[in-house]
Amino acid sequence: MAARILVINDTQEILDLFQIILESEGYKVILSSFPFKHTGEIEEIKPDLIILDFLFDDKQLGWQMLQVLKLQKSTASIPVIVCTAALQDVREQEGYLVSQGVFVIYKPFDLDQLLATIKQTLASSKNIISQAKEY
Repeated sequence: MAARILVINDTQEILDLFQIILESEGYKVILSSFPFKHTGEIEEIKPDLIILDFLFDDKQLGWQMLQVLKLQKSTASIPVIVCTAALQDVREQEGYLVSQGVFVIYKPFDLDQLLATIKQTLASSKNIISQAKEY
């Protein structure tokens, strides 16, 4: 079964690009042009991975959404890739993000790097789930 990837970005062209790239790789893609306010909406989608922008209309709504996702038990284990052009804002938080298992891709991104990061993130997530089931 194809992995479900939720892409959250406020630029329609970026969403369209992700949809083309990810669907051509065989992923099921769900797009959103705004961050979700309630984790229940994310739970209904059941994504295997979230690709999240950091800034929305110059507000750190992506950061706020990431914090909510990681604080809720029901969504904390969903892997996240932050894909953003907000270099300075994210670099200040990158150490924390990495410690939380959140990957960071900076725009403009290299397509091969993006796809490798997605595959690595999904594989890491599956390994964690498999290990948890063993206990």
